[in-house]
Amino acid sequence: MSADPSKPFYVKFEVPKEVVEAAYEALKVARETGKIRKGTNETTKTIERGKAKLVLIAENVSPPEVVAHLPLLCDERKAPYVYVPEKQRIGEALGLTVGSAAAAIEETGDSEKLVAEIIEKLKGIVK
Repeated sequence: MSADPSKPFYVKFEVPKEVVEAAYEALKVARETGKIRKGTNETTKTIERGKAKLVLIAENVSPPEVVAHLPLLCDERKAPYVYVPEKQRIGEALGLTVGSAAAAIEETGDSEKLVAEIIEKLKGIVK
């Protein structure tokens, strides 16, 4: 699959807008009722420990090398992940006033059904 040249090199697939919006919502709900991890370092540790239920990776990270390892690590550890356009929106969903390059849902809480739907949709997107 050829990558979109307008996207950073680590973006391996296109995520439909409705899946992106669902991911932001799932993160927000999990923050309120489950357990989440904020930022690249916490997200990396959660993936390595096999605890990530869903990982969000921002596409507008500079430099891109900050998050470039996450898709590879997610593939290796079989952790589902989505690319989202805005790190600011990840930050907002986390309840922060600043952006976050990445985040992970560790315990889904009330977002369990939504996370399951996102993962199901990803199966049709990721080859």
